[in-house]
Amino acid sequence: MQKRLSKIEYIDGILKGDRVILSRAITLIESQLNTDRVLSQEVLEAILPHTGNSLRIGITGVPGVGKSTFIETFGKFLTSQQKKIAVLTVDPSSQITKGSILGDKTRMDELSNDPFAYIRPSPAGSSLGGVAFKTRESILLCEAAGFEIIIVETVGVGQSETYIHGMVDFFLLLMLGGAGDELQGIKRGIMEMADGIVITKADSGNEAKANLAKVEYENALHLYPRSASGWYAEVLLCSALEKNGIHETWNLIQKHQQQLTENGFFQQNRKRQTLDWMFQFIRQTLEENFYQNPSVANKLDAVKQAVESGKILPIQGALDLLYGN
Repeated sequence: MQKRLSKIEYIDGILKGDRVILSRAITLIESQLNTDRVLSQEVLEAILPHTGNSLRIGITGVPGVGKSTFIETFGKFLTSQQKKIAVLTVDPSSQITKGSILGDKTRMDELSNDPFAYIRPSPAGSSLGGVAFKTRESILLCEAAGFEIIIVETVGVGQSETYIHGMVDFFLLLMLGGAGDELQGIKRGIMEMADGIVITKADSGNEAKANLAKVEYENALHLYPRSASGWYAEVLLCSALEKNGIHETWNLIQKHQQQLTENGFFQQNRKRQTLDWMFQFIRQTLEENFYQNPSVANKLDAVKQAVESGKILPIQGALDLLYGN
């Protein structure tokens, strides 16, 4: 059994960039034990002055688009420039073991062995949008450990991609060309949130379809209003296998960062995201406390049965649990 680390050992290890302690710290914040929650909060508060200096990039896309391949090639491009990157990958969760299914390190073998890269897979669990519930805290820990670029990969295009959009500086949507009607199945909201769209797998005879998809997405984006930051999303082509379009993607991200830093929107966005995090935590804590209340726990099964059998309205059931009517 591993020796339990003290708060000071966690803090010192993280600030020194010790990856073993960083991994243990992320495990700590993901823990549901009350003692671990208290300790993780103390560690996060201590490392807070050393956070906020990274560039946070969110990457999402439909299943099969090649997110892992893209991230590995993109990550190797960044590490070749001596940039320290952390990749927080979120895998689908087994409903039996609650653990990750795909195993991201096996999907990014070359990057996982890069001394300038750190990959941390976490199970998505029941959280919305394919983002692990403690991803925000993990970002702070990686920043305190000295990583300059944080990449968050999601399971795929889900119902709440606003969750990842609300914690990163640049939101990248990966899409396939020639996979049918390119605009079908992609919610307008996700397109509107994207700071950039990359058409992947533009190789092996798929170039013409990829170019056609690029034109279609560009035409679709022109129908949307310019974002509040003044940024207008661009569409690029990429082949992660042939390493084409990777440099252009990085240039686009840097261009976005420069523009938003100069007009002040970058810091405004960070502040808004921090407040959103606070309110989200309030909602989560209220819900947890509600279900842990003994009075609610004692009545819950009976109220559920009454609602299921049609004896009372769902609204009445909720009011009974909320106010004890």
